[in-house]
Amino acid sequence: MKIEPTPESLYLSRRELLGAAAAAGLAACAPARNDIAATIPRVPRRFARNATYAIDRSLTDERIAASYNNFYELTSAKDVWKHTAGFRVDPWSVEIAGLVARPRRYGLEELLRMAHEERVYRHRCVEAWAMAVPWSGFPLARLLLAAEPAHAARYVRFLSFSDPAQQPGVAAKPWDHWPYYEALRLDEALHDLTFVATGIYGHTLPKQHGAPVRIVVPWKYGYKSPKSVVRIELVAGQPRTFWQDQAPVEYPFESNVNPTQPHPRWSQATERLIGTWEIRRTVLFNGYEKFVRHLYMDLNTSL
Repeated sequence: MKIEPTPESLYLSRRELLGAAAAAGLAACAPARNDIAATIPRVPRRFARNATYAIDRSLTDERIAASYNNFYELTSAKDVWKHTAGFRVDPWSVEIAGLVARPRRYGLEELLRMAHEERVYRHRCVEAWAMAVPWSGFPLARLLLAAEPAHAARYVRFLSFSDPAQQPGVAAKPWDHWPYYEALRLDEALHDLTFVATGIYGHTLPKQHGAPVRIVVPWKYGYKSPKSVVRIELVAGQPRTFWQDQAPVEYPFESNVNPTQPHPRWSQATERLIGTWEIRRTVLFNGYEKFVRHLYMDLNTSL
């Protein structure tokens, strides 16, 4: 039986109740840093939901999704929300550069004024845990096409924000290759599924989710969806990526979700849904095969 995502009215009502409770507690003092609710923004940004990519599972509880993350610039532990206090996400800008006719720098307010929609996407971590969340934003293609890619452009490289004064993880491991860098083929980046997310669960992004701007590529493992992006660069040759440089055997460039291709240290045949920890079989391309399989038909690749 197909399970539809939780109706928007139900999860919005729940969120509003949580928001009211949080507001009451915050009225007289600053938020307690041991309270996950204090890290969830209460600035509403609600948009019409795009049903094109409807999925067969319920939404992950918002507090669970906000309390179990990977964001190595802040910490190597999952409790990223405890390490966000010093990270400043305003002002912010995103630069579009490289092999384009119209390079441009977008301020955060410009990005937030663009037409947005909500999409419920599966999210699959390479560590074999998964969730389903409602992102709000717009297709990355909108920014790339406005920049007018040059004929020689074949790849898109992303750089994330990096500052040891604001990000404890960067300060703790200065030997790592900061800032975080990721990349996609240009045709992958232009696919309608590839999303610029500025919000989640009907409000602006919490810092642990990659505020204020992140990229979401739902058919690939989560590390291919860079957080806190400040630069998007079009280039001719295939760029190196952060995790590929850390461990190339474990983190290949393509990194499409594939149950038949195990990670060198664990199987990818199943996944655990955070919160309930239900175990499900992993689906090729994370369930988006009919939308993206054509991108890989002619490639001699392991997907």
